[in-house]
Amino acid sequence: MTAHTDTPGSVTAVYKVSGMSCGHCEGAVSGELSELPGVSSVKAVASTGEVTVVSAAALDEEAVRAAVDEAGFELVGKG
Repeated sequence: MTAHTDTPGSVTAVYKVSGMSCGHCEGAVSGELSELPGVSSVKAVASTGEVTVVSAAALDEEAVRAAVDEAGFELVGKG
């Protein structure tokens, strides 16, 4: 797991997502992940397949997987 704290009380995690190819894809993944409880920011980058999520506490990987699936993409793992 790649996680570190940027500010007190926040956790940053990087996930690998397959299938993103454009800005619309980035927006779809970011939108779904932003709805998870505790998430304060999401940055998806289609060219690398990486999604960086900042949250109040570590996220349940199954919840992240479900959100990525809902957006129509596949969670490959943590970057």
